[in-house]
Amino acid sequence: MPAVSKGDGMRGLAVFISDIRNCKSKEAEIKRINKELANIRSKFKGDKALDGYSKKKYVCKLLFIFLLGHDIDFGHMEAVNLLSSNKYTEKQIGYLFISVLVNSNSDLIRLINNGIKNDLGSRNPTFMNLALHCIANVGSREMAEAFASDIPRILVAGDTMDSVKQSAALCLLRLNRTSPDLVPMGEWTARVVHLLNDQHLGVVTAATSLITTLAQKSPDDFKTSISLAIARLSRIVTSASIDLQDYTYYFVAAPWLSVKLLRLLQCYPPPEDAALRSRLTECLETILNKAQEPPKSKKVQHSNAKNAVLFEAISLIIHHDSEPTLLVRACNQLGQFLQHRETNLRYLALESMCTLASSEFSHEAVKTHIETVINALKTERDVSVRQRAVDLLYAMCDRSNAKQIVAEMLSYLETADYSIREEIVLKVAILAEKYAVDYTWYVDTILNLIRIAGDYVSEEVWYRVIQIVINRDDVQGYAAKTVFEALQAPACHENLVKVGGYILGEFGNLIAGDSRSSPLVQFNLLHSKFHLCSVPTRALLLSAYIKFINLFPEVKATIQDVLRSDSQLRNADVELQQRAVEYLRLSCIASTDILATVLEEMPPFPERESSILAKLKRKKGPGHLPDIDDARRNVNGSTEHSESTEATSKSSPSLMTDLLPTNRPRPASSSPIMLSAGTMSSSHPFTDLLNLNSTPSAGGSLLIDVFSDNSTPASMDVSEENFSRFVCKNNGVLYENQLLQIGLKSEYRQNLGRMYVFFGNKTSTQFLSFSSVVASQDTLKTQLNVQTKTVDPIIEGGAQVQQILNIECVSDFTDAPVLNIQFRYGGALQNIAVKLPVMLNKFFQPTEMTSQDFFQRWKQLGAPQQEVQKIFKAKHSMDTDVTKAKILGFGVALLDGVDPNPANFVGAGVIHTKSTQVGCLLRLEPNTQAEVKMYRLTLRTSRDSVSQRLCDLLSEQF
Repeated sequence: MPAVSKGDGMRGLAVFISDIRNCKSKEAEIKRINKELANIRSKFKGDKALDGYSKKKYVCKLLFIFLLGHDIDFGHMEAVNLLSSNKYTEKQIGYLFISVLVNSNSDLIRLINNGIKNDLGSRNPTFMNLALHCIANVGSREMAEAFASDIPRILVAGDTMDSVKQSAALCLLRLNRTSPDLVPMGEWTARVVHLLNDQHLGVVTAATSLITTLAQKSPDDFKTSISLAIARLSRIVTSASIDLQDYTYYFVAAPWLSVKLLRLLQCYPPPEDAALRSRLTECLETILNKAQEPPKSKKVQHSNAKNAVLFEAISLIIHHDSEPTLLVRACNQLGQFLQHRETNLRYLALESMCTLASSEFSHEAVKTHIETVINALKTERDVSVRQRAVDLLYAMCDRSNAKQIVAEMLSYLETADYSIREEIVLKVAILAEKYAVDYTWYVDTILNLIRIAGDYVSEEVWYRVIQIVINRDDVQGYAAKTVFEALQAPACHENLVKVGGYILGEFGNLIAGDSRSSPLVQFNLLHSKFHLCSVPTRALLLSAYIKFINLFPEVKATIQDVLRSDSQLRNADVELQQRAVEYLRLSCIASTDILATVLEEMPPFPERESSILAKLKRKKGPGHLPDIDDARRNVNGSTEHSESTEATSKSSPSLMTDLLPTNRPRPASSSPIMLSAGTMSSSHPFTDLLNLNSTPSAGGSLLIDVFSDNSTPASMDVSEENFSRFVCKNNGVLYENQLLQIGLKSEYRQNLGRMYVFFGNKTSTQFLSFSSVVASQDTLKTQLNVQTKTVDPIIEGGAQVQQILNIECVSDFTDAPVLNIQFRYGGALQNIAVKLPVMLNKFFQPTEMTSQDFFQRWKQLGAPQQEVQKIFKAKHSMDTDVTKAKILGFGVALLDGVDPNPANFVGAGVIHTKSTQVGCLLRLEPNTQAEVKMYRLTLRTSRDSVSQRLCDLLSEQF
């Protein structure tokens, strides 16, 4: 880079900056800035031509003022003029100003592109670098269209300077990320890959970054890079630090390039060529060996660089998962870091070992570090490291150490941070179920889990206990005895009451022979918890009471007295009142045989995949959870199969139950059915104990789940009924059926918007497991960002909840996102999909214009592709006031007195997106004289796709 001469110090700029710093108040600063802006404006408009130095100085001042947070609306042309200067400092300031202030949609973009093109063709490496940096900094689609074909040519040209090649590679990487469809790599692929052999390591480093990104998208096109990357990596790891002196960082040879090469190799499977594979293995072994050598420096930079290469090498070893020796060595190396004094190293070691634990070759090696990991769980001060320790214990668990790991997790759970308790609960539940040889231990573990962290035990966990107990005859008596004893504690968590109520209602007869757990004692114990529980739990207990009447006729009178009490029959909650009335009536009028049939023991649940594991995966996110359910081969070759089974393809039977023992088909209704009509539904997915016609499953597998959603429809009809009504308005009712009403209130400013969605429960029954998610097509995701805030999972009867959506328009779009709503009502799953009224016109900013300005701009937008015209019949009466209101609601400014024909409507506005601004002019001409009322709508914008979309939207409103 040329040295800056002494005369380029720009004393005037230094004085101005000093004045700004010396200002005592904000008002003084603004006053000084306004004075300077007036001075600069007068200099630019003056008759005397400014020399390059003065232009540079004033442009630099404008740039400084902009960085202070003030708007700059002039000086752009002077900055563009600096690009034609032959002085480096002047050209540099011009490019800097353009990179920061010039919008990609500016009228000056053509001049800027010409200046850049001249510099790229100048063969002056300094000027070429400035131009390439500007293209990369702006990174707009317009620049990609202008230079995407030139930059690869510069990159692979034999006479291009090394510094320019580096800039070209990184510039191409930037354009590939912003506009991948415009970067043509087909003809340049082989020559770009060959840059890995370049003599200049800076060029190789930049080219590796580019090739890695391209290989992730098109791995087959860049497969030849594998051999070159391995060869280059081999030369680096076997060289002494003195051999690569310019690229040695604290005695570590080219650490950044090594990391990038190792990351590139992770885009591909292990090499098929034996010689190549052997050479890569040697490289990895050398890296592992160097990690064992004494440090050559005590400085942290040395250890950071050395460990960066080591961890990337271990990532590649794990990715290939084919060399047992390397995997075990990597595991041992990571084991040494588990007790390192540096917190970051301990974290990274635990995270990498989680992945190693799932390998068939290294699982046993990981298990040898169990005591160290348990100690880290107990003593580590950093919560994120403790969380990784929990993940590793979960990943290394198998039958041989399951009881030890579960016990340690339970012990840690009592003092664990609140942020990770739910995750630990899920993992303990999964491990206890998966590796339970003795199911009495499983029951004890889950009850202990509820006792220690009941608030964090989700419904999925205690559902699983019920399913397993019902499907395992050998554990039912023990479960009844254990929950009975647990319920005797003075303070019980509500989840324990739920489990106890269900299990005693089904299997209380198995322990009724003991006088200490007689039927009356069981009932009194459950009923003593009744007044402390929530409505869903009370509903479950009432179902348990009616089960008791069938199991123990001697307590029938006592239970009927409870059901007959005013607190039940006149309960404020309609669900509890209905259950009390119907259960009481059932116990009075039904014969013993009918009672026995209706209230018979629950059959085994049909097989389904466990929903606990699915919940944990959702919580951790994809790619963050070690998969312990796959069959894992031990070192000796034996296979330890998971007990999980394939989810059945058929949906599980409905929980709706039939009072009379007939064989007629079940109703497939989504609305609640009153018991008096012959069936019974529940407002809670587990509060109904009755199930008569369910077909018992053939097997008794543990990992089943009938309480998760039966299935998600392959394709759901998306409601668009009210979509068009919101084109010219922002508030109103978007969707309504007999259960739910969805209302909207929206506000938009430039390219940002906020939408308030109101969900109203029109029934008197709770909506449970309520969720609302916004889905977009892949293309729309790049054009429109929609961020949602979570909504309350329970909506009480007659209540309303609000969800806020934050919207950002990135570029023009035609599609609209879909709002997917899911909830349970009366035990049945409801799925609703509604098209959200987010249209392009919502991002209009109205623009006032005079008649002269309007027609001048109208002529400028006269290209055929910029105009869209549509003639259509009027769907509604031609009311002038209504038409004006619709045009204003569409988002443009209504311009009066512009069109020579006063009956016509003229409007102007600007569509704001993150990437650009699109000016729009419209003209609506009604023909009221014709027999058939017609409109002619003409739109002109600077982008043809915008013209067409706006025309389609607006023409539907008349």
